[in-house]
Amino acid sequence: MPEKVIVIPTYNERGNIERILPELLAFDPAVEVVVVDDESPDGTAAAAEEIGRRTGRVHVVHHGPKQGIGPAYLAGFRRALDLGGERIVQMDADFSHPIDSLPDLFAGTEDHDLVLGSRYLDGITVVRWPMGRLLLSYFGNEYVRRITGLPVRDTTGGFKCWRRSALLAIDLEQVRSNGYSFQIEMTYRAWCKGLRIKEIPIIFMDREVGTSKMSKRIGMEALWMVWELKARHALGRL
Repeated sequence: MPEKVIVIPTYNERGNIERILPELLAFDPAVEVVVVDDESPDGTAAAAEEIGRRTGRVHVVHHGPKQGIGPAYLAGFRRALDLGGERIVQMDADFSHPIDSLPDLFAGTEDHDLVLGSRYLDGITVVRWPMGRLLLSYFGNEYVRRITGLPVRDTTGGFKCWRRSALLAIDLEQVRSNGYSFQIEMTYRAWCKGLRIKEIPIIFMDREVGTSKMSKRIGMEALWMVWELKARHALGRL
C-alpha cells in the first residue's frame, strides 16, 4: 500500500500530464498518483495510462463526462483511500503548485491533519497572474474569512495534503461544492470537525500550458456557498 498518494484532476491537460507525472515519480519514489480525467478529448487519460503501464505507479479514474473539479477530487480521494494512502495530496496538473514544496506538505502532516500550501501566508506569493484576477482572489479570501471565521489565509487554494484520518472524518458524500467553493468547503468542514490545520507558504506560478478552468459561474458559486456553509454549521447539519 502506498504511503503517499497525489490526486490530480484533469480536463484537456495532456501537454502538462506528460511532463508532470514523470517529474512527480522521479521526485519521490514512494509516491503514487491518481489522475481523475473528465473525458478529455485531447487524450489526457490515455497519456496517463501509458505512464502507468510503464511505472505501475499511476492510476487513472475515468470520471466523465465533465463534472467539474469538486466531483473529480472526491472521486480521486475515494480511489486514494481505496489504495490505502496515508498522506493524500491534491494538486493541479499545470505546474502552478510547486513540486519542491511536497516534502514540506508531507512533513506537516506528522503533527497536523491538513496542511495547506498558501499563496497569502507571507504576503502575496503569486507569479504571472493578471492584476484583476489577483485582486479577486485576495479579497475573495478576505470575504470568506470574514463570513465563516475560518482562520486560514488562503481559503481557496488547491494545494493540500490530507491525513487519511482527516478525509475519513469528513463525510465526502455530503460535500456538494465545485470550483473555488469546493476548496473552501473541504477546509471549512475540516475546521468544524476540530481537525488540526497548518498553512505553509508556497510560490504559486500561473500555468504555461493549457487554459484555466476558472469561470464567472465558479466565482459566484463561492460567494453564496460560504453563507450556506455557515448556516448549515449553525444548524448542526454540516
